[in-house]
Parts: sequence; C-alpha cells; structure tokens
Amino acid sequence: MTFERVPVSDGRAGPYGVAIGPDGAVWFTLVHAGEIGRLAADGSVRRFGLGAPGCGPSVITAGPDGALWFTRMRDHRIGRIGVDGRERSFGLPTEDAGPFGIAAGADGALWFTELNAGRIGRITVDGEVTEYPLPVDGAFPSMITAGPDGALWFTLNQAHAVGRITVDGRITVHPLPTEGAAPVGIAAGGDGALWCVEIGAGQVARVAVDGTAAEYPLPDRAARPHAVAAGPDGRLWFTEWGGNRIGSLTPDGGYQGYELPVAGAEPHGIAVGPDGSVYAALEIGEIARLTP
Repeated sequence: MTFERVPVSDGRAGPYGVAIGPDGAVWFTLVHAGEIGRLAADGSVRRFGLGAPGCGPSVITAGPDGALWFTRMRDHRIGRIGVDGRERSFGLPTEDAGPFGIAAGADGALWFTELNAGRIGRITVDGEVTEYPLPVDGAFPSMITAGPDGALWFTLNQAHAVGRITVDGRITVHPLPTEGAAPVGIAAGGDGALWCVEIGAGQVARVAVDGTAAEYPLPDRAARPHAVAAGPDGRLWFTEWGGNRIGSLTPDGGYQGYELPVAGAEPHGIAVGPDGSVYAALEIGEIARLTP
C-alpha cells in the first residue's frame, strides 16, 4: 500500500465522515466548521458552507437520488447536498435527537440513528421523517448500514450490542459476546455478514444475519477502532483512532495494520472506492488515501 495525504482544511475544521459520491469524488464532513467538502480526482478541494457553523455535520453517505446525505448532530437536522453543491436540510420531530449515523436503505429512503433520543429514524428523499423508539434505554445508537438481508443494521454503543430494523420498523437486538465492547462503526461485508468495530474492546466482530457473533481481537487492544468499510475484494478496512493507523481484516481474520505517516492524525471516517483505494478522514485536516 502507498500513502497519499491531501490537506483539505486546517486542523480546526475537523474532517470526520467520508463517502464516495455518485460523481466519483470523495465527499467529507467538516464537523467543527459546519461545512461539507469535496475532493476531486485531480486533487482539487471545494468546501460548501451550510449556513450554520455549529451544526456539527458528522456521517455522510451517498443517497438513492444522486445526492449526498448527512447528519447534523448538533442542530438535530438531516442534510442533503447535490453534486453541484446546492444543499438543504430537514428538521426532526424529536428535539435534541442527536442524529449521527446514516445509510441508504433498500426501500429508497435514508435511515439514521438518534444518539440522544434512542431512536432509529427514516427520511424519504422528499423529507418525510418517521422515528422508531428502541426497546433498550440508554443504548446510544451510533452507526448504521444496509444489510444483505434488506434490513438496516446498527450499533448500540452503550448496550454493547447490534440492532436490526426492517423497513417496516420491526427491531431486534443482538448482544455482543464481550461486555464493554462499545461498538461504533458497522458495515456489510462481501461474505453476507455484518462487521462492526468495538472501540471499547479493541476488537472487530462478525455478526451473521441470525445474530450470532464471532470476535477478532486486534494486536493493539488500545487501538480504539472507530469506523469500518468493506472493500470490493471482501477485505474490511477500519480506522484505529487510538493507534494512529488504518487496519484491515480478511473475512477469515487475517489482520494487517498501516501506520499513518503523521503523529496524532486522529482518523475517523473511512470509505473504499470501486478501485480498492481507501480514504480516511483525519481530524488534523487531511484526507489520507491508501492505494493498493
């Protein structure tokens, strides 16, 4: 693997979430600046203000309508930005919801987690919102992803579990084997299972669609893995926020870590392009690219 570092902001803006857009560019959130950024294939960077510097844009994903959708954790809204840079946002029914993770579902809507309210939300591309309360209090729902079974899967950070919600709103909770796992990132793997990273335990877990889980301890148990994405070859890629590296895991548990070339980079969001290139948002103000 080779590393490339692309400065996209100063260290105060805070690149956080990252996604591959329908235009082939890398889109990212600037959580402290209240902006969305776009990194083009030629290395040029554009930044788009959201008119609310303190809104806290966090996780971003490609939507079913050719736009990018993202959560605004601090002003409790869901945002949408077209590839032309035009943006709008939608309020949520629940005050202080704290939306965080977001993903496109098989039903053509966006699904998101509400950290503070303990709910899963659904928003149509027209902005119609439905909320589903979780059956576990204080669970702190974090990241969410579309599963291979047509449902949405999400992590419950403080319940040390993963959840599943069908597109008609039925919720199931599956505890993880390790107490204190504190899962955050979750992604569907190419093997028909869900993979999540346990920031509290320094492990990666594979969760089958029936809820059974197997866990893989990382060599550095203090690595604090944060976000995870699946590559086109089935390999899982994740940020090791506490270890200052990017980690990878094959479906059979083979680990390899890649040290970031700058100390204190604080890697958070991660995405994999169709060519296998890996992009990580570094809170110091850069996007890291790992090329196979």
